[in-house]
Amino acid sequence: MTTDSMTFYGRAALFVAMVWWGWTFIVTPLETNYTGESFLHLINLPFHEAGHVIFIPFGRFMTVLGGTLGQVLMPIICLGTFLVKTRDPFGASVALWWTAESLMDIAPYINDARALDLMLIGGVTGKETDGHDWNNILTMLGLLEWDHRLAHLTYNVGILLMLVSFLWGGALLLRHYRRRTA
Repeated sequence: MTTDSMTFYGRAALFVAMVWWGWTFIVTPLETNYTGESFLHLINLPFHEAGHVIFIPFGRFMTVLGGTLGQVLMPIICLGTFLVKTRDPFGASVALWWTAESLMDIAPYINDARALDLMLIGGVTGKETDGHDWNNILTMLGLLEWDHRLAHLTYNVGILLMLVSFLWGGALLLRHYRRRTA
């Protein structure tokens, strides 16, 4: 088997897994926190926590928002790297999928800003501590009552980006397949 064949079949397998898992994210309601309970949440978490530290020099608001920014910026940085540095658009489509999943992972956290029922890293809920990031962010902005709408918007943007990643990755695989069989 040639390297090109191995690349194609490897990408095809990854694409099928992305579509299957992504579709599960898409059809599962935001309120279930399915994305937050997937193992990808544990991959997103270090970038989220690092974001808090990275944004400390920019003040309290940016430190709190930095967690979400870190979690979303990392897959976007990977997307840019795949496009610009390695010139791998299929890799970029996977990074777009990760960006979408990350947004969908953040949405239940936003949705919980008033209720404060989600379990946090320390094994406590926001009610048992001083809230959590999105409770603090929306409170500072005077937008706490917008938590559900903002969460659904974030989730829906994630769904849209995930669908775009499916189309992009699928089109690239189709083009790769046609080149191989020509």
